[in-house]
Amino acid sequence: MTANKEKRSREAARRRRRVESEVFEDLSRLLPLQPSVRAHLDKPSVIRLTLSYIRMHTLLKAVSGEPGTKAKASHILTCGQVMERHGCDGGREEKESETEEVEASEETNLYLRILEGFLIVLSAEGDMIYLSDNVSKYMGLTQNELMGHNIFEFTHPCDHEEIRNNLRLTAEEVWCGAKRDFVMRIKSALTHRGRSANLKSATWKVLHCQGRAKVCVAPSSVSCLLLTCQPLPLSHTLLSTHTFTSQHSMDMRFTYCDQRMTLLLGYSTDELLGRSVYDLCHTLDIKFLTKNHLNLCLKSQSVSGQYRMLVRGGGYVWVETHSAVIPSVRPSKFRPGAHQPLCILCVTYILSGVEEPSLQLSVDQIVQI
Repeated sequence: MTANKEKRSREAARRRRRVESEVFEDLSRLLPLQPSVRAHLDKPSVIRLTLSYIRMHTLLKAVSGEPGTKAKASHILTCGQVMERHGCDGGREEKESETEEVEASEETNLYLRILEGFLIVLSAEGDMIYLSDNVSKYMGLTQNELMGHNIFEFTHPCDHEEIRNNLRLTAEEVWCGAKRDFVMRIKSALTHRGRSANLKSATWKVLHCQGRAKVCVAPSSVSCLLLTCQPLPLSHTLLSTHTFTSQHSMDMRFTYCDQRMTLLLGYSTDELLGRSVYDLCHTLDIKFLTKNHLNLCLKSQSVSGQYRMLVRGGGYVWVETHSAVIPSVRPSKFRPGAHQPLCILCVTYILSGVEEPSLQLSVDQIVQI
């Protein structure tokens, strides 16, 4: 009697496991993934990705609005009826649809190549609802490995408070779609040679994140943060005629500046040595430089955003500075005389011509005759 009960119990357990496996297989087939990718998904990953795609669908539905969703459904229904009645026409429409999808995919890939970064959509709680599939190029982790996880699992603990502040929306920002611009450190499984390593041996990669916080009230209240993330330093940092490099102490005083500074802004390199970069900044933009300086001290790399730099003789130009902290070099038996303290290396891009050239906002702009 006991043996029969044990046998029935084992058979019931096998049936449950078989039914469970079939349910997960059906669920994984519904995911918009390649068959080769689906074959390697475990059960927790299937659940995680399913929830992530459901949230993304809800978000897109909220953004497009209910009427647009109905119109799309009606269009799909109409195409389905045409395909049933006219096989040839339906095949032609299907080919046209596939061509449009390919063109849209190529256009998206072009945008991502120009961006030199990846896209990420975060929920109000920090869950990664969506990432563009080129994220593996910068982090060494695939889109499917990251979607559904929380951003705080992969970012530096010291950056969590800043990320929470950017996820949080005030009453005023709900209606205007507030801009976001910050720098964060995130785990990267890429080695210096571009190969993927184990996440346990991951290093920190600095990302410059820009985007907007969006809230969709109807049909359901959904909020998210849409960001473009660019690794620093930017690989497209090219020195052109409208760019100059400078080196600073940790308090942002000039220790070196190249000759292009004289051609672009009118200041000689000798008179800038020992002077603070804050002396050349427009008073209303000091906060941008202060934020950039703080990011540099905490995260070693930063992008200033657009600010105004004063021109010798009068007026100002709009610029953007990409900065990085250069580690100190200590003496060694091979280089006994080599000792350099921490310093900041900056590449500044001139973004405009001289504006308001007759306006002098600092005594440093006065030309000595």
